[in-house]
Amino acid sequence: MSGVYARRIAVLAASAALTATGALATAPAAQAAPPTPVSAATARTYLAQLTVRAEGSSSGYDRDKFPHWSTQSGACNTREVVLKRDGVNVVQDSSCAAVSGSWYSEYDGATWHAASDLDIDHVVALSEAWRSGASGWTTSQRQAFANDLTRPQLIAVTDNVNQAKGDLDPAEWMPSRTAYRCTYARMWVQVKHHWKLSTDSAEKSALQSVLNGC
Repeated sequence: MSGVYARRIAVLAASAALTATGALATAPAAQAAPPTPVSAATARTYLAQLTVRAEGSSSGYDRDKFPHWSTQSGACNTREVVLKRDGVNVVQDSSCAAVSGSWYSEYDGATWHAASDLDIDHVVALSEAWRSGASGWTTSQRQAFANDLTRPQLIAVTDNVNQAKGDLDPAEWMPSRTAYRCTYARMWVQVKHHWKLSTDSAEKSALQSVLNGC
């Protein structure tokens, strides 16, 4: 069994586990969300403009080379800002930690009521970015990428779903909630286009397939 298929099976198993616990729910009528990504038509144009090349090496990669969860204001870092933005009725304490609220995970349809059940996903993972061009960036550029609140690069999702996704690209992983796949593809392409990151051929093909169905 290839590594890719093994990882896909792990993702499916995580989704099944959530279903078994009753965590899955229908999408709320309205929920907080990351910045709205570009349209499917614009995403298709952006995708055509991305440099296509074989994925680079992970040699030298370290998460610490992408300083993340930077202070945004007062005691609030990027993680807390995203939790507040993506949740409903979020209450924060004096240190900006979310102590109550409700979060709907777009990737898998689960609703959570404890911030500890959420991870903040980098839509384009830090190691994926490294292999797509960020290895040549300055630390300042990598910090800006890892804390990008302007593009749809950060989203609060179920922690074990984020961990199952890891650093997989859209040829290897897409949200189990099919209704969100078009949005996810638009998010991915906008982030890669803005940050001038490359795409490999399988990744581009998977994105084209999703965007053509949007």
